[in-house]
Amino acid sequence: MDIKALNEELRGKTPKEIIEWAIGYGKKSVVTTNFRPYEAVILHACADVKKDIPVIWCDSGYNTSNTYRHAEATIKQLDLNVKLYVPKQTAAHRDVVMGIPDIEDPKHKEFTEQVKLEPFRRAMDEHKPDVWFTNLRKGQTAFRDSIDILSLAADGMLKVSPFYDWSDEQMDKYLEEHNLGIETKYFDPTKVLGNRECGLHG
Repeated sequence: MDIKALNEELRGKTPKEIIEWAIGYGKKSVVTTNFRPYEAVILHACADVKKDIPVIWCDSGYNTSNTYRHAEATIKQLDLNVKLYVPKQTAAHRDVVMGIPDIEDPKHKEFTEQVKLEPFRRAMDEHKPDVWFTNLRKGQTAFRDSIDILSLAADGMLKVSPFYDWSDEQMDKYLEEHNLGIETKYFDPTKVLGNRECGLHG
């Protein structure tokens, strides 16, 4: 696969056209979400092309009440085919034995493994997709600036970011046009800084 050539070919396409191309290209597609701001955009766009696309939600157990309410509303509004994955240990249990370690704490790596990486691997092992839709956009982190619409995950899976070149203003307009919600009070316990990579992509 010539990723560079394909990215050039898709550069002028709409997100919907990119999604249609990727679903046609792969055998099995999934979209991942954490219901952070603007996630309703990618979820609406993917479900609009493939109604029953599996929506993998790895819930760390540390989301804000606002995020959980937003997630429930979005799932209902879009009738999403959600596949929920949670850590093997409850947040209440982990709070007692570990808490939320600071990024400099040696336990931070284990914490991230428990609440994010292990559930994600379990989800991918069960669904075995060859196409993975994400809502990565350039300008979010240094790593995300280094990828493109299409990139390859470590295991060779095709990672597709249909809204890669979109600005916040364009995303806001999409939300408004499709009467979608947004929730900005989002908390990721594995990230201390807003511009830090979450661990799944870097």
